[in-house]
Amino acid sequence: MAENSLAAYYAAVAEIYEDKYLEPDLDEDAEAAAEHVSEALANHEVLELGCGTGYWTEAIAENAKSVLATDINPIMLEIAQEREFVLENVEFAELDWLNPELPEGRRFTACFGGGVWSHIKREDYTKVFKHLRQTLGAGGFVVLVDDNFVEDFTPPTARTDAEGNTYQMRQLPDGSRMEVLKNFPSDSFLKKKFSAVARDVRLSRNEFFWMLTCVLK
Repeated sequence: MAENSLAAYYAAVAEIYEDKYLEPDLDEDAEAAAEHVSEALANHEVLELGCGTGYWTEAIAENAKSVLATDINPIMLEIAQEREFVLENVEFAELDWLNPELPEGRRFTACFGGGVWSHIKREDYTKVFKHLRQTLGAGGFVVLVDDNFVEDFTPPTARTDAEGNTYQMRQLPDGSRMEVLKNFPSDSFLKKKFSAVARDVRLSRNEFFWMLTCVLK
């Protein structure tokens, strides 16, 4: 699925995006994950990829030294900047995580992605790892949070492509449907991929979310 199609999907659901965090049980898991993210990124200069409406940005900003919250979608950024939490340590910028053009001279010690890794094709992992390494350098800290597949909650997989990427059919507010790339990597798959480029790879899961932290080699 093309990147612009993914952006189009999130533009269409921007106004209702955070409704997912109000779902019973998921809300508690999301709060627990947000607390862990906040603690993990304390005192870091953070580049956030795919900040969306700013749900995770709010948690990061509590303890981080600085946050550059980025998204490819201007509508998402507008919503994020309207949140009451926005503090002096948070800036926003439009950015494509697959082809990042970062502010010249800006330094980051950590990168965070909430809900973005599941939208990266397996064949693009090497490309994204390269961007992370160029952005953070050796010793850079990476924190990812994403969705687990939860029976009777997660939309079913509509198809799987030749590379093993899975896709869902999502309904939009206007009643139309759109295909969305959504991968659910196993623990062994994630650990194998990240261990090739990072050390101290740690992975944990609650019912609705997985969280991975690592230090780039």
